[in-house]
Amino acid sequence: MELVTEDPRAWVLHVDLDQFIAAVEVLRRPELAGKPVIVGGRGDPSERAVVSTASYEAREFGVGSGMPLRLAARKVPDAVILPVDADAYNAASEHVMATLRGLASEHGPVVVEVLGWDEAFVGVTTDDPEAFARHAMAEVLEATQLHSSVGIGDNKIRAKIATGFGKPRGVFRLTKDNWLEVMGDRPTIDLWGVGSKISKRLAALGIETVRQLAYSDEEALVAEFGPRMGAWYRELGRGLGSAVVDASPWVARGHSRETTYQQNLTTQDEIRDAVRVLAEQVHADTAKEGRPVYRVTLKIRYAPFFTQTKSRKLKAPTHDKDDVVAAAVALAETVEPGREVRLLGVRAEMVMPEEGDPAERTPIRGRL
Repeated sequence: MELVTEDPRAWVLHVDLDQFIAAVEVLRRPELAGKPVIVGGRGDPSERAVVSTASYEAREFGVGSGMPLRLAARKVPDAVILPVDADAYNAASEHVMATLRGLASEHGPVVVEVLGWDEAFVGVTTDDPEAFARHAMAEVLEATQLHSSVGIGDNKIRAKIATGFGKPRGVFRLTKDNWLEVMGDRPTIDLWGVGSKISKRLAALGIETVRQLAYSDEEALVAEFGPRMGAWYRELGRGLGSAVVDASPWVARGHSRETTYQQNLTTQDEIRDAVRVLAEQVHADTAKEGRPVYRVTLKIRYAPFFTQTKSRKLKAPTHDKDDVVAAAVALAETVEPGREVRLLGVRAEMVMPEEGDPAERTPIRGRL
């Protein structure tokens, strides 16, 4: 089931739960309300692990997702640090998504496209998107006791970005009518899909703001990023993107396993053996999907904290464990000699089904 925003009363909403993981933990431990809460690893800051999420109270001290847990503990000495409990977050997320799927507007039911534990796109046809957004927030709060924020857009890109302006517990609308007014003077890194590396490459072309990207020379972008991505980044600067909300079940493109080692790996044999273990685990994950692997990627984090990724496309898609492991081990041979390794990760990308891959469908553009 899909919803496409061709009807002017049709909208894309991006529902994002506020500080989701921390909020779930506070629901289980009400005495933590209002306290700085940090969730990560096994909850032990003496071990190597990173922050999965932090409550707003902890964020005020500069704690953020991906930060080493040890550093976060130093920033907030009186923080409550808890281990990750994926089962609890899965259960809470399923309750939220079920609540969203049960919504309906004055023109009929909604379409829900799940993005992750704590966010989803909702396609709805309504005469008053702000009123419906607040209704959705109220229904989720009543059903789950979890607060959320909602971005309203005429496509997914604008709805997703709009949510950031509504947080926490708010609603914001971002469409073609106010895109450049709101986003034009902001740095390109504020766009969904532009990270620090891409923003630096854009800056090297003299493109630092969203407005500059929107009116940039497409040929220059194509020369830098290639024909597909160059054109896409220019469209992103204009806030253009898919307006399709698709309720099809999510299909994994690949599976990953990674481990942060409590003691650095110092020899090539240690690294090779560790990669082999991860590759075997990843192959077992892909075998459950029944789809062949066509690419293997190795993630390496050297001490103290420099991360590098390397990938290899296989000669042909394969179900064979030995081929997957061999590709990962071959990548391990490229690890810089003499450098200690604190984290390794292996990812296997699988061939997508002939049908059911939303990313391969022809995108329908939002209203210009």
